[in-house]
Amino acid sequence: MAHEQLDRMERVQRDSESKQKEGIDMHVLLVMGGGLVLLGVFVLFGWLWGANAAGMALAAKAFVPAWVLMAAANMWVGVTHAGYSAREEFPILLLVFAVPAVVAGIAVWRLSQS
Repeated sequence: MAHEQLDRMERVQRDSESKQKEGIDMHVLLVMGGGLVLLGVFVLFGWLWGANAAGMALAAKAFVPAWVLMAAANMWVGVTHAGYSAREEFPILLLVFAVPAVVAGIAVWRLSQS
């Protein structure tokens, strides 16, 4: 009886940890997706202001410092409110920042060739 109860508690804990990890993965994907949407908004405003590829490239360049601040704010929330250590959050910061920043770099490169 006690053995069955212990097995049940272990299964519940594993399921809880698995669901928590899935939630973290989904949060990271949502933040990166938000960064890509924000990049699109920046590029759109670059087109509205400049009406040419140079304006769009400039807006993509302006996105990068704005995105690093947003990614750092996401890390701060993870450390202060979600209970993660800065050491745990730093690789997530790099991933969350890097994906939209690389896409912005590719956009600048492609728009500069136009």
